[in-house]
Amino acid sequence: MKTNERNILLILLGSSFLIRFLLSFWLELGNDEVYYYTYALYPAWSYFDHPPMVGWVIRIFSLNLLVQGEWAVRFASVALGTLNTYLIYVLGKFIKNREAGIYAALLYTSSIYCFVIFGLFILPDTPQSTFWLLAIFAFLKSIISSELNKNSRSWLLAAGVFTGLAMLSKYTSAFLWAGAGAYILFFNRKWLKSKELYISILLSALFFLPVILWNVQNDWISFTYHGERVDFSKGRFRIDYLMSELGGQFLYNNPVAVVTVFIAAINFMKGKHYISKPQGNFLLLISFPIIFIFIIISTFRATLPHWSGPGYHALILMGGCWLAWKRETSRQKKIPFHLRAALSFLILVLIAGIAQIQFSLLIKPDVQKGVFRGKKDFSLDMYGWRQMGKNFSDIQQRDEKQGKIRPNAPIISFRWFPAANLDYYVAKPNQTYVLAMGNLERIHHYAWINQYRGGFHQGMDAWYIVSGRDYKDPSQLCEDCWATIVPTDTVPIIRNHDTVMYFLIYHLKNLQTLPADPLTTIGN
Repeated sequence: MKTNERNILLILLGSSFLIRFLLSFWLELGNDEVYYYTYALYPAWSYFDHPPMVGWVIRIFSLNLLVQGEWAVRFASVALGTLNTYLIYVLGKFIKNREAGIYAALLYTSSIYCFVIFGLFILPDTPQSTFWLLAIFAFLKSIISSELNKNSRSWLLAAGVFTGLAMLSKYTSAFLWAGAGAYILFFNRKWLKSKELYISILLSALFFLPVILWNVQNDWISFTYHGERVDFSKGRFRIDYLMSELGGQFLYNNPVAVVTVFIAAINFMKGKHYISKPQGNFLLLISFPIIFIFIIISTFRATLPHWSGPGYHALILMGGCWLAWKRETSRQKKIPFHLRAALSFLILVLIAGIAQIQFSLLIKPDVQKGVFRGKKDFSLDMYGWRQMGKNFSDIQQRDEKQGKIRPNAPIISFRWFPAANLDYYVAKPNQTYVLAMGNLERIHHYAWINQYRGGFHQGMDAWYIVSGRDYKDPSQLCEDCWATIVPTDTVPIIRNHDTVMYFLIYHLKNLQTLPADPLTTIGN
């Protein structure tokens, strides 16, 4: 590697790691992150929402939860996100040259999805993306080859392993085999006669087997849940869903980067083969299906833009190679404008996001809403939980000492979030625990956590803590279940000298009727 390119890569890897590592200390965990922390607390072969890999990597990178703190929960994302940047460089170098690898790494870093959403926050996408990139590399080293030799056959087996690990991270990783299979059928049917292809598919299935077995034991509940989310028959045409998906993909992946990679893809399809035709065809087939299928689904059902995120990895590689080709043909010396603009956009988003989360500089408190203020401030998902935990400590000690509530009473919540937020920031530091009341669609993995923690029993007392911005009346939790419900405290959350939201605290006294167990509906 030339000295200049090596320096750029080292600066990119080092600076991106350091920025995300510092932010992992500073920022409170989001709704999803605290929820996936419960996966690490209760290891299983699979879960209601996702396969188990995200919980496993939290355990591995926190040394089996020996190391505590937000940064420890997120360290897998910071470390794997940095590794992914290097993998993108290696892939770009393999496909074209070192310069293409550098440009791909810079494009990858500019992506909000890659740098922040799974590169800082801990999500199933974190391990999925690492294995997705490794699978792309293995497929490029195997099925692209016209020679079915020992080396290419071995790489195809590796692709099966990496794809299986990606599927063990997130269900959408099945698109890897969809893209690879389409490439074999359209461009390289020789591999259909290779036993390694079928062994590779079997290897992926074996790695995914724990998820299958868990779903067999739980009446296929995870597949049923996700199937209903994309079921066309239960929706109608919604232009707002479509625009949300398109806008989300555009923003999450960085508008400048999205325009760049699609220009690169269009140029390739128009015959400008800045990379080999087999490589380009494979990268398109590994990208377009997941991207466009979720766009189609969004015309009828609500989707989340990060579902299609891995599809942009291969397009980023094409974008890096196209920029390197453009620089070669124009003999420019500066880093391409596309990259400078994309990285500038990322920096602006980071500054704006941090300014809002920590200081309310963009969205001010809607004080006229009283205790229900903060409904429109999405940044409060990641703010105020530390304050709430400290305030609850004093309230808990006071009320237990005065005999207003039984010692060690659990905290009750009505949904998987804020249950997981309360679990991490309020219950854990105050030596109590959280139970959730509601149906499976609302409490998710907490249906199982309730059982692990002993569930509900008659005569028990409990705390009910709910924010005004996400309020649910405690009487609606379980009709006539509690003998009395007593409002106790209202806790203000202060940010930058303003009260941005309130938490309302209740005593739930003497449970009379046990709530229905949502797990009894499985199999019925």
